[in-house]
Amino acid sequence: MCDEAKLKQWARDAVSRRQFAALTGAAAVAACAPEAANGETSAAPSSSGLSETGVTFETADGTMDAFFVHPAEGKHPAVVFWPDIASVREAKRNMARRLAGEGYAVLVLNPYYRDVTGEQFADFAAFISDDGFARVRPWRAKLDAASIGRDAASAVAWLDQQPSVDTDKGVGTQGYCMGGPFTVWSAAAVPSRIKAAASFHGGGLVREDYEKSPHKVLGDATAQFLIAVARDDDAAAPEDKTVFAAAAKDAGRSAMVEVYAGDHGWTVPDSPAYAEPAAEKAYADLLALYSSALA
Repeated sequence: MCDEAKLKQWARDAVSRRQFAALTGAAAVAACAPEAANGETSAAPSSSGLSETGVTFETADGTMDAFFVHPAEGKHPAVVFWPDIASVREAKRNMARRLAGEGYAVLVLNPYYRDVTGEQFADFAAFISDDGFARVRPWRAKLDAASIGRDAASAVAWLDQQPSVDTDKGVGTQGYCMGGPFTVWSAAAVPSRIKAAASFHGGGLVREDYEKSPHKVLGDATAQFLIAVARDDDAAAPEDKTVFAAAAKDAGRSAMVEVYAGDHGWTVPDSPAYAEPAAEKAYADLLALYSSALA
């Protein structure tokens, strides 16, 4: 999983802020919408036929802020998008825009909303240089299975009220790094609506010391799963993929559990581990999951 030692190694490898910016800029497909007086952004259709906006909605624990992007016309299956440890930023918004271009209504959540609002780090270079782990540690500590389940339920309820969402279709959820296990907890918390869950280089999917470990709650879900494992994470814990796959089988859940040809963070364009061929394979597998499970 993504830890402090790994980020320090990335820093030693001289991954520069300029390199990150180039990667993020290459992925951009639309400009950010202007800020509105009510704290949300106005819906802004782009040249790619998308509409995007900053939104807020109530949860059991406060007011969640998020980024919402979807095709400008029609109704579409909804996706709850859990970012990685550096949270909402342009790289994640661009990933959501790309998925929206495939015909999905994508909500990128700020998992740290209990403590802070909006973007905290411009990219992973900023996360490293600004001692991101120290900053997020107290925020992250509040994110357990129960809190994530409450947030997922609120996010799905909000999505189901949006005119751009097709409520006759299932909801998908995807997550990266710390967001990986959040997808499983989300699927377990909202089984009537979440029908597909994808974890990319997710940490903590198998925790024998925690009764709500993701692999222990699969029986509460009805979703199909894609568990995309980083090769270095697999090298550190080679039994986890087998344990998760066995738990899914025992729970009667469909789960593709695969080790990809990339290290932790390989799917994220502003990550120093970004590996485009493996990232494109992961993206294709995500689209295949959604096409099958959200019909």
